[in-house]
Amino acid sequence: MAPHSERPLPNDGRAEHRWPTVRGIRLHLAEYAGTGTPLLMLHGFPQHWYAWHKVAGQLSDGYRLLCPDLRGFGWSQSTRRGYGMDGLADDALALLDALGLERVGLVGHDWGAHLGFRLCLRAPERFTGYLALNMSHPWPRHRAVLPNLWRLWFTAFVEYPVLGRAVLRHWPGFTRFLLRHQVADPAAVWTDAEITEYVGATSCSAAAVQSLFWQYVLHEIPALVRGTARRQRLTVPTLLLGGARDNVVVPSMLAGSEPYADALRVRLVPGAGHYLPQERPEQVVEAVRELFTPFDPDTQEV
Repeated sequence: MAPHSERPLPNDGRAEHRWPTVRGIRLHLAEYAGTGTPLLMLHGFPQHWYAWHKVAGQLSDGYRLLCPDLRGFGWSQSTRRGYGMDGLADDALALLDALGLERVGLVGHDWGAHLGFRLCLRAPERFTGYLALNMSHPWPRHRAVLPNLWRLWFTAFVEYPVLGRAVLRHWPGFTRFLLRHQVADPAAVWTDAEITEYVGATSCSAAAVQSLFWQYVLHEIPALVRGTARRQRLTVPTLLLGGARDNVVVPSMLAGSEPYADALRVRLVPGAGHYLPQERPEQVVEAVRELFTPFDPDTQEV
């Protein structure tokens, strides 16, 4: 196992950092507020815990935001194995156990949202609700997916073991391109410092990123083709928020969950692309407050 990153953490004085040992590895956890309704916040690619900093700045009252780095990402320890969805779900559930949390609200973006669906299907009793951002649900209609497969062209440069790690480590322009071209208005969304941070973090996490994508190819795509998820039902109240201008997960890919979910609503954010926590943090905050009631520790009331 490799040690966690020695890169300096992004400067966010509101977050407290710790490194709990979970399933034999050290995960990095950034925690905001510390009191209130607990929310587990799962980041996507090519980001880490700092993906939530704009959202956290607007949720200072009534919520306890738990923002881990996924295994091998950011400042969490990397391993040779464990990057499949089931392994990452095991990490997340073990983290909740280590924190002494029986039930939490769940928020996920991009890969973190894909993982969030897996968690809700595997352990629905652990989650009071789920806010999924910029990710299709587990039952996408093939007629919506197939015409849009070309939009995932960039995964061919990431998923293969040798090529993917080389690209992510030595071609910073690739990560920079994805960040800028997967939002609706790059100039209004990213600062130079944020782009530099995520490019540097992705270079350091290249092995984990490539392994995550490769595990998806080996296990998730075949399961999708077989329709494995159709044997499962989503019972956790879920709000799926997409960007109307998302050029990765387009709006047509968000339909079709009705036969497989008790309470899944879909909502589009006009003018937004693939990074809602960065592009439209106010809409994400509004959805959080709609789905998860804030807890007042002074009155002990929800």
